[in-house]
Amino acid sequence: MSESEKPVSLNSYVRLCGVVFVIVLCTTSAMIATSFAHLGDGWTLKVALILAIAVVNAFLVAGYLMHLLSEKKLIYGVLIFTVLFFIGLMGLTMWAMSDFPTGTAVR
Repeated sequence: MSESEKPVSLNSYVRLCGVVFVIVLCTTSAMIATSFAHLGDGWTLKVALILAIAVVNAFLVAGYLMHLLSEKKLIYGVLIFTVLFFIGLMGLTMWAMSDFPTGTAVR
């Protein structure tokens, strides 16, 4: 019997959702606390820590609450292509930042 065919008890599922919800609340609180913390002179460390916490938060929400960890291969393929296209669009945007049409002035 595959993992997707196993019966799931309601109590264990509600408990899992409750645990994930509490962890999401804690990570959100950690992001807010990090934004107010005094971590050296620059803001680079703060931004890096907040982004790292946000990645954990997004994984928990997408993986457990949106049930993406138990989905089939087609869903994973669509997600991979979405990420690749997003990275490509961001790369094209960054590459075209200094590309202005001829005859225009940059202010």
